[in-house]
Amino acid sequence: MSRVALVTGGTRGIGAAVSIALKDAGYAVAATYAGNDEAANAFNAKTGIAVFKWDVGDYDACVAGIATVEADLGPVDVLVNNAGITRDTMLHKMSREQWDEVINVDLNSLFNMCRPLIEGMRERNFGRIINMTSINGQKGQMGQTNYSAAKAGIIGFTKALALETARKDITVNVIAPGYVDTDMVAAVPENVLEGIIAGIPKGRLAAPEDIANGAVFLAKDESGFITGTTLTINGAQYITG
Repeated sequence: MSRVALVTGGTRGIGAAVSIALKDAGYAVAATYAGNDEAANAFNAKTGIAVFKWDVGDYDACVAGIATVEADLGPVDVLVNNAGITRDTMLHKMSREQWDEVINVDLNSLFNMCRPLIEGMRERNFGRIINMTSINGQKGQMGQTNYSAAKAGIIGFTKALALETARKDITVNVIAPGYVDTDMVAAVPENVLEGIIAGIPKGRLAAPEDIANGAVFLAKDESGFITGTTLTINGAQYITG
């Protein structure tokens, strides 16, 4: 029987690539989305991957949504916390709402998704949790104090949970993408995008599939000795020790 993988924000961009790659690797995949019904339905029709709608920033919605996924597909073995938003502005112009929205969706969602699943993973002595951070959670980014804080917090959450679950064959790892060729990056002004690409030694943006390949690797049963680590995929734009 196939292992079940749940990908948040899994119908567009990086999340869509992760969902497809996991399906191609033999997983039964559930992809969540927050609001774009048209895109989600098109993704489902194209890929056959089951889609589920809920707000990952809402704990009760996560509990109910996970229960639906597990009733349909079986216990979740692999969780990819990919959903995220930006509300960019300089801190001296940032509203409390802009701060709270990003922290809630990008960071609090890890608790909201992991807490309902972690006991089942512990009981079954297996789990793979993969959390998406960002190059800007590693180096910071002007105009993104909210986003950078949330993404840096993901790394700390991951390290702590990895320690808690290591003896249960539950791995918890981070993927830190650089700039990826998605709709979000495509919306950046052309002159700014040219500057970004000029700063990437590989000379190009990452493809969503570059990130998805890393997720499939970390999800494997055979990757069980890799936990608490950050897999940086940024074309050498920012090299960490």
